[in-house]
Formats: sequence, structure tokens, C-alpha cells
Amino acid sequence: MDVVDIFQRYEPELRLVEKELHDVFSSDVALIPAIGRHILNSGGKRMRPLYLILSAELAGYTGKARAVFGSIIEAIHNASLLHDDIVDGAEVRRGQPTSHSLWGNEVVVLVGDFLYANSLRLAVEQQNLAIMHAISYAVTKMTEGEILQLQKIADPSVTEEEYLTIISSKTGVLISAACRIGALLAGVSAERVEALARFGLKTGIVFQMFDDILDYKADEERLGKILGKDLNEGKITLPLIYLLNCAQPQEKQQVTRIIKSADDASPQEMTQNLAEIQELFKKYGVIEKTMQRAIDIVNEAKGELSVFDDCPQKEALTVMADYALQRKK
Repeated sequence: MDVVDIFQRYEPELRLVEKELHDVFSSDVALIPAIGRHILNSGGKRMRPLYLILSAELAGYTGKARAVFGSIIEAIHNASLLHDDIVDGAEVRRGQPTSHSLWGNEVVVLVGDFLYANSLRLAVEQQNLAIMHAISYAVTKMTEGEILQLQKIADPSVTEEEYLTIISSKTGVLISAACRIGALLAGVSAERVEALARFGLKTGIVFQMFDDILDYKADEERLGKILGKDLNEGKITLPLIYLLNCAQPQEKQQVTRIIKSADDASPQEMTQNLAEIQELFKKYGVIEKTMQRAIDIVNEAKGELSVFDDCPQKEALTVMADYALQRKK
């Protein structure tokens, strides 16, 4: 079984999610569904809904609410991307112009707000307090993670613990919520609910961690974004943290200078800075060390599923966990 097999197997359920997702963008204000069509037509694997569907099936639930909550989770994810792109000044996402580059920051901020609010309204209509709490908590933590990351821009003193807190909130918590909701729909024991929630959190952490690795080593065309973008934006990710921890004093000063000057660097300087950082990564095996940390967390995630008997859904979730470390773009 591989990821392609899993997506093909669950294509009917994901089509239902897509239909529900269009409904989340439904509004009498024509601009909202127009931006919704732009977002939905630009692609995306619907990874978070798939985690929810698989978790629900593993726990024993196969009803329609999987698609409803899958669309809510995906809409929240898209709302966060709208806001992220504005904060980052991104002009392209998945090879398409970002929404704010077409409609402007003011409109797109409000559309993101609409998505959050409408998603929560639709969740309330399902009348499940535990699930409502999981979604509200995730949205709260995602916002905190974004603010914490902004506070730590160009700060070379960021620790691994702080980094993990940021990516847990930015990425891990929504995948965790998706897995938790699947378990809650099935009405399984608290032990199993928490196991799936921890599985989702750890898998989400690895998704972000691997993205941060790709930012320094991926093939730029296949990745679909500018190589070294995090460095140029002053974002302190785990490879930089590990480098700062093991570099010689003079090298540490060099890395610190690059981090702090990222805002004012010319394109030529950015290219040179990236080359210098990559050379130091190679010298100290930083990418390999970061990958090993990610592998360890993936193994922890898969271990959380030990409370469930072996079955195709459990195997699919373990494949999805491994996929977090195998993406090319």
C-alpha cells in the first residue's frame, strides 16, 4: 500500500468533502465564492480530510459527518493559508497567483475571517460539543503559533523547544484535530481518542519539519517555491537551530549576521547567504541530523496507533505518517 493507493481508495469520500467545501464558501457576497473557486481550483491533496476519514474508519465510524467535518477542517486550513500568504508577502502558491495578489490584502483578510467564522458555525450545527471544542482549540493554537513565529523572526536564540511549539501550533494541531474528530465521531474510549490525537500532532510536526528541510535542499522547480525562502524571511527553523548549536564561534557569528541582515539583503546577497549556510550544513551534517529527528518523531507517531488492532486503516495511517518524510513537493 502506498499514498497513491490510499487516495484512490478514498476518492469517493474526498469528492464528498470537495462538495461540502464549496458549500463553506457559499455566500450572497459574490466575491467570497469567487475567491473560494480560485483557492479550490489551485489544487491541494486534501490531506487533513483524509486523516479525519481514516481515523474515523479506524475507530469504527463511516457516516456522512466525516465529509462535513473534513470540509470544515480543510476550510480552516485554507483560511490560515490566506492569512499566511499575506503575512509572508507570497505571490505564488502551488504555481498559481495568491489570492491577495489578485484581490488585495484587505479583501482576502476578510475572506479568511469569513472562512474561520463560517467553519465554526457549520461545526456548531452538528451539535457535538467535544468536536466543537477540538476545532475551537485548534484555531486558537494556530493563531498563537503564527504570532509566536512573528515574534521570533530573525532571533538566533530560538531553541528547539520553541521551534517545536511553533510548528505544533501552526501545523500539528489541525492534523491532530482531524484525527481526534474521527475518533470522537466513532465514540471510542478516551484512550483511543487521545492516541489518535497524539498521532496526528506528531505527524503534523513532521510535515512542517520536512517542509523546513526542503526549503534548504529541494529541487526548486519541483518544490514550487523559492529555495531558501525561510532564511530570507528570517524564520528560524530546526536546521538553523542545529547549526547554531554546533558551529564554531566565528561561524556562529557569520550565521547570526546572515539571519539578522535577511530583511535588507539584495537578491545577490540572498543567493550568497544561502550558499554559505548550505556549505556549513554540509560541514556539520545538519540536514542529516534534522532528518533523523523527524524520523524519530514519525516512529513515535506510529507507535501511538498500538492501541488499535492491525487493519487496512491502521496501515494506511502509518503510510501517511511515512509520507510526511517522502514528499518531493
